[in-house]
Amino acid sequence: MRSRYTAYATGAVDYLLTTTHPSGPQYRPDTEAWRIDVRRFCETTEFVKLTVHSAAVNSPQGEVHFSAHLVQGGTPSVLEERSLFVKHHGRWFYHSALPLL
Repeated sequence: MRSRYTAYATGAVDYLLTTTHPSGPQYRPDTEAWRIDVRRFCETTEFVKLTVHSAAVNSPQGEVHFSAHLVQGGTPSVLEERSLFVKHHGRWFYHSALPLL
């Protein structure tokens, strides 16, 4: 989770695309259009702070509950999410958001 937050904050778009699970809802087969959209999000967002509330691994899956403090267009906001990660061939991939409990 921390590496993906850092990738968003630094604009490491290729890392974000390659660490997204292909069966997840954010995955897009048109990687060029997807790359442009992610880059635009990174460039128009200030990433202020990441707070990881909890993390649990039940291999081959893991969950991370976090809050990302962002600023977009001068407006601060907080994205709170429980993320599902799936481990495949020894690597973790972001799959999807889970409902907050």
